[in-house]
Amino acid sequence: MQQVALVTLHGMGAQPLDYAEPLFAALRKRLAPHQIEAWISFRAVYYEDILQVNQDMVWARVKTGAQLHYDELRRFLLFGFGEAAGLENRKEIDGSVYELAQEAIARQLLDAWEHGPDAKVVFLAQSLGCQVLSSYLWDAQKAARGGPVVAGIWKDIDAWSLRALGRILLPEQKAFLRGASCAGLVTTGCNIPIFVAAHKTMDVKPIDRTLMGPGFGWLNIYDPDDALGWPLQPLSPEYAALVEDRAINAGQGMINWILKSWNPLSHLAYWTDDRVLEPLAQVMVRAVGTGEAG
Repeated sequence: MQQVALVTLHGMGAQPLDYAEPLFAALRKRLAPHQIEAWISFRAVYYEDILQVNQDMVWARVKTGAQLHYDELRRFLLFGFGEAAGLENRKEIDGSVYELAQEAIARQLLDAWEHGPDAKVVFLAQSLGCQVLSSYLWDAQKAARGGPVVAGIWKDIDAWSLRALGRILLPEQKAFLRGASCAGLVTTGCNIPIFVAAHKTMDVKPIDRTLMGPGFGWLNIYDPDDALGWPLQPLSPEYAALVEDRAINAGQGMINWILKSWNPLSHLAYWTDDRVLEPLAQVMVRAVGTGEAG
């Protein structure tokens, strides 16, 4: 029976190491026990720790040195946008934050391959994680086509694997790491448009579907009330052809509506929403071509 690895990437802001556990628990309730035991592997990419020490230090200094309001909002913005800036800063050097974030993705994928070389991969990325994953896949595909890659592990995948793993990866491992077995991508609260806004329109292109796995599809779920979550189809004809945008009201329900759905806090509500969990479960089921979501 075909296996599937669900690989998650968290969004901006301070994140616990077990950030994906509530999502995994919710998915287990939606899928039949035989499906979970036989073919699902849950894997969470964690890159928050790369910048957290400095972020904590800056936050502590600001809090002790000034009287401020809206602490939670300020902390979210400091950690979130600090991460976004840090990922792009001097990203071309070996050992950069950009490279370390890509290494976190590669290690989870390599572990998935070692436990199931024929497994299909489904990615779920939230917020900043969408940009991190998109950059990783873009770089991987450019390297596969023989083009120059200026930053990250795909600048020289053999040099990186020797340095980080002590060995050169097999061709089939490299293919798996670059997404050749990826059957689906679901993005939530995606802010890729913020990163590509300074590019010429002709340069705003997504990853190449033909270099992903058979039947690959990209579902982008966003809330119109979420200022950090954006549709992707309007970015370019290539995005329009590749991505399905789906607008939802994240955090629906009277209490959640009052607290979340009418303001940007909806950015934090996607992974607990049925309109994210249900299509994600269906993507996973389709990836293996067996069973039905419960």
